[in-house]
Amino acid sequence: MEKEIVKNAAYLFLQYGYKSVTMDDLAEHMGISKKTIYTYFNDKISLIRSSVWYIFEEVKTKIIGVQESMDNPIEALYEIKKIAVEVLGNKDKSPQYQLQKYYPSIYSEIRKKELSALGNSFEMSLKKGMKSGLFRPSLDTHFITLIYFNGFRGLRDIELFPPDEYDIDQIIGKFIDYHLRAIVTSKGLNFLENYNTTKSNEN
Repeated sequence: MEKEIVKNAAYLFLQYGYKSVTMDDLAEHMGISKKTIYTYFNDKISLIRSSVWYIFEEVKTKIIGVQESMDNPIEALYEIKKIAVEVLGNKDKSPQYQLQKYYPSIYSEIRKKELSALGNSFEMSLKKGMKSGLFRPSLDTHFITLIYFNGFRGLRDIELFPPDEYDIDQIIGKFIDYHLRAIVTSKGLNFLENYNTTKSNEN
């Protein structure tokens, strides 16, 4: 039951925001009593923390799966973008905004774990690109990894990019393009531009 509560809470928080969803909302959504929820969680903050970590683990598994299964690291980054937008999107309710504003300690906990959880698979993806000739062979993969993660943190800074002014899908896309153009070879640039043209035509 505890896992089901966390899973349902995570779904509602992503749909409507961490501040917006109440314990009553969750109880009604699940068809259980609030007392049942409080059997497993002392308060809403503890439930939010568990839900955030649940989402984090789900996203981590998906991202690592993409990086390990896809041979082309350029395509992999854009697949990962789709995963990120699912979690960071929802401009109207902005769960990311609410998490940063109302539960900053939980947000900080997650940020500190991102690099250790995903850094190795990101470096592996960079090395794939170097081996295939898409990325420059002289890259310092550890340095690039640190720069990328730092930049991605900046995208989610609600003071730099207020969610009512910036569409997260668009700014992540611009960031990935900026990142890739700094590390690709001529072969990689060719692929990137053809890839972007194809995607634009599909839209």
